[in-house]
Amino acid sequence: MSQQSASGSIFVVAAPSGAGKSSLVHALLKQTPEITLSISTTTRAPRPGEENGREYFFISQSEFLEREKNGEFLESASVHGNFYGTSRLAIEEQTRAGKDVLLEIDWQGAQQVRKQFPGCVGIFILPPSVETLEQRLRQRGQDTDAVIGKRVQGAAEEIAHAPEFDYVIINENFEIALSELVAIARASRCRLLQQAARHSHLFAGYGIQTR
Repeated sequence: MSQQSASGSIFVVAAPSGAGKSSLVHALLKQTPEITLSISTTTRAPRPGEENGREYFFISQSEFLEREKNGEFLESASVHGNFYGTSRLAIEEQTRAGKDVLLEIDWQGAQQVRKQFPGCVGIFILPPSVETLEQRLRQRGQDTDAVIGKRVQGAAEEIAHAPEFDYVIINENFEIALSELVAIARASRCRLLQQAARHSHLFAGYGIQTR
């Protein structure tokens, strides 16, 4: 699917675990209801309070690998020993219908999405320091010390990929970071190709050519 034929935008948000990505994304979605969150599929076990089909679609590793083999995922990656993937069909249907879709994924998945949709908007969330990152992981109270240590060690590799993204937000003050995220989302909706697809008759009437 050509991004020129889709009026919806694709937002890709990535960050090391503990940077506050999920909190920022959820707050963004409340302020910008025109953006739909893509629900990823994963092989990891649900955390306390998570529900199948809300935070993730939870499936077995064998089922995931079978779907991946059949080309059902727009992107897929192995993160901390678990598999994650995004439905290709769901994304294409939503953007064709004019809906903006946000993918909350890791840098590996972002690379795959960017190859297929060069016009996607990449946003990387940085913590203000590694010490803050570890503190947030411990305050979350969802992982063991061993898992937290593994996530902190892996953060350096993830952060090294920040230059691949269009925007970088430093999540030191939540409200400031959120205002920056909202500004990026709203400005991106005004890009030429999205506006041309969304208002094709208006552009035709003005004689504006985009190709």
